[in-house]
Amino acid sequence: MAAIDLVVLGMIKKQPLSAYDIQKLVEYRNISKWVKISTPSIYKKVIQLEEKGYIRSSSVKEGKMPEKAVYSLTDAGEEKFECLMHEIASQPIHFFLDFNAVIVNLSSLSPESQRSCLDSIEENVKTLKAYLEENIREKETAPNIPQTGMAVLQQQYALAQSIETWIASLKDNNPHT
Repeated sequence: MAAIDLVVLGMIKKQPLSAYDIQKLVEYRNISKWVKISTPSIYKKVIQLEEKGYIRSSSVKEGKMPEKAVYSLTDAGEEKFECLMHEIASQPIHFFLDFNAVIVNLSSLSPESQRSCLDSIEENVKTLKAYLEENIREKETAPNIPQTGMAVLQQQYALAQSIETWIASLKDNNPHT
């Protein structure tokens, strides 16, 4: 799973982090909405990357808190990060949208059920779009938001708009739905 490797290595490249800190950054930046990544997978991935020699841990104690492992990139990790960046950037782009499994099977439903499924997808896209609009508004005025983070939000917003338009055309072209 190269994408999760790239996310973890990229975060550690910017600064040494614990697995917990990585997990919190993934949550804060909502990365799991754009890349298939889960909290348990982060902890497993950190262990795997250390076993492969891409990162190394050092124990750090802060105040009265228990010791924690903080990870930093090794030279091999720097090379792997760069390799993954080029590898993933040069791959064909695929959009895997789970609701497409519903779309390809719409004709197997009654017109009422077809309409209901499309309405549900449309409602979820509107919810996503509203979330993205709010997130973009909040982050436009925040001083420490990286431009690349905003680019991902804007990309996702454009995709949501396109899906909304596409669903409307599906409904228009099939009066039974």
